[in-house]
Order: sequence, then C-alpha cells, then structure tokens
Amino acid sequence: MQAVIAASINPDHPLDALEVTDMPEPTARPEWVPIRTQAVTVNHHDVWSLRGVGLSAKQTPMILGTDVCGVLETQADGRTDLKPGDEVVAYTVVGSNAEGTAGTESGVAPGERRSILSERYPGTMAGYTSVPAANLFAKPAHLNPAQAAALGTSWLTAYSMLFRAANLKPGDSVLVQGAGGGVSSAAIQLAHAAGLEVFVTSRSADKRERALELGADMAVESGARLAHKVDAVLDSVGSATWGHSVRSVRPGGTIAVCGATTGDMPGAELTRIFFQDLRIQGVTMGTRDDFARLLRFVEHNTLVPCIADELPYTQAREAFARVIDSEMFGKIALRF
Repeated sequence: MQAVIAASINPDHPLDALEVTDMPEPTARPEWVPIRTQAVTVNHHDVWSLRGVGLSAKQTPMILGTDVCGVLETQADGRTDLKPGDEVVAYTVVGSNAEGTAGTESGVAPGERRSILSERYPGTMAGYTSVPAANLFAKPAHLNPAQAAALGTSWLTAYSMLFRAANLKPGDSVLVQGAGGGVSSAAIQLAHAAGLEVFVTSRSADKRERALELGADMAVESGARLAHKVDAVLDSVGSATWGHSVRSVRPGGTIAVCGATTGDMPGAELTRIFFQDLRIQGVTMGTRDDFARLLRFVEHNTLVPCIADELPYTQAREAFARVIDSEMFGKIALRF
C-alpha cells in the first residue's frame, strides 16, 4: 500500500526525510482492527517526527500521521455499535502514562507507556491503518472525511486545553495565541460554542479577520494589550508568545501549553508565575473520554473544522511545506 513516511530523520531539513512509497499493509493484531483510510490531516507532530523529536533513526521507516477518518471493512471484535461499511474516526493514543490519564486502551502490552500512532506503532498516513477496536468512533454525520479527520489531533487538543486543562466554564474568558493554526482555529470555535469570551492574537490582519468570523470576540496583533486579563491562555506558539501569555492571564489563572512551534522560552518569567499564583498545564492531545465528549459536542453544535485545503497524498511534500511555513488558516488534509 502507498504511505507517507519518515524514511529517515533530518533536524535541519525535515522535508528531505519525507517519502511517499510502498509499505506493508497492517499485520493482524489481537483487539486491533484495520480501516481503509479516506483522509488524514498534517500536524506539527508529523513535522517534529521528521526532525527526530520523539522518533529515532532506528525507528524509521515509520508511517506518519496521528489522526484519521476511514471506512471499517471488517467487523471489529466487541463493537456491536459499528459494522462493516461505517465511516469512523479514531483515537490514536495507545497505552497509558504513569497517572493513567490516557485510559486503558486495548491491544497493547500491560503497563506500556503512552504513545501516539507514528511513534511506536505505524501512523495513519497510508491506504490502511490499524487501531485498537476500542478507539473507534462513528464519524459525525454532518462532516466530510477531511473535516472529521481534523478532530483526532488538533480539535482533541483544543478541547482538552479548554475544558480539562483550564477547566473553563460558560462566561469565562480565554486568550488563544496565534490565530490560523489547527489548534487555535478549533479552540476559537469550541470556546465560542461553549459561551466563553474569546480573545485571539495574530500578526496577520487577514487571520485576525477570519478569527472574528469564527466567533472570536476580539482579535489583536501579537503582543498587544487585551481589554482585560483572561481566565486562561492557550499557547501552542512558544517563545514568540510566552511573555505575552504570562502577562495576559489573571492572578490564579491557567496557561495551557500544547506546543512550541517557535521554540522553548529561555526566560520563563518565574517570578511573575509564582507571584501571581499561575498554573501551567501541558497538554498532548487528550484522553479517549475527551475524544468521545468532543464528538458529542461537535455533533450537538454542528461545528465544522476549518480545512484550508485538501490534497492527494501524493502531494504530501507540498502539504508539509505549507504547515512548516504556517501560511494557511486551518488544516491541510491529505486524501487517500
């Protein structure tokens, strides 16, 4: 089958490690089930894998991809709610961390540490992908495959940041750093639907305007002063926005962090953090229960993820380049 893979790792030139090539179809594994891939989206996790973050050279070649929408072609053991021919989305975290926050997934060794498909097990950017049967969910009926695929990584991360990490409630306020990315565009839509006051930053006037169209209450230039301090900040940017995040949250508030696309922040502003009783909470995707709740939330509010473009998987290099350049608003999807 055709697949998009990390053929090697290259910290400085990640696209040079990317290939589209033939790979073996998934092998049978107890409690796992193969699905025929319809669409995936490109995430920064995939780019970091090409750079060798979380993926070593000895693990290559590795099929990339951390989310998927596809078709179930065989009956999944123990899943009477799903049948062959159903369109499904998958929760792609397997195992559990020391606190067990990822839940207990099927089909992995007892006590196996938490990982995401494309780290220890093959990812989703292939004609077929295999996931634990317990991690399959019916695709929201109002979404097409590309839109549904986006839920598995970016939307799950945004949901977990807003409602688990920051524990926000209707009427609370949130700052979303860096309008345009998959997580930030998802957070704007989710927060607006949940009745939050939403502030957004971006260097781009066009992206600020798009953020307002999605439901943001205020969109300002990066680093600009807000109308008031917020209950929580969602930061996936890192070095470029960290100081602004710390200065924008109210005393006792939360900064939820899911990435550092501009690098780690060398000046952590620890004095302000401890003096203001701030809480810093890291987030990597979310739990399986988070994903189930997200799907219900999306269906109830008929939310539709922003898809900047859909490309055939053969154009994976172009798709990855656009993610690296951060030129789009929303997600880039690959069709299979």
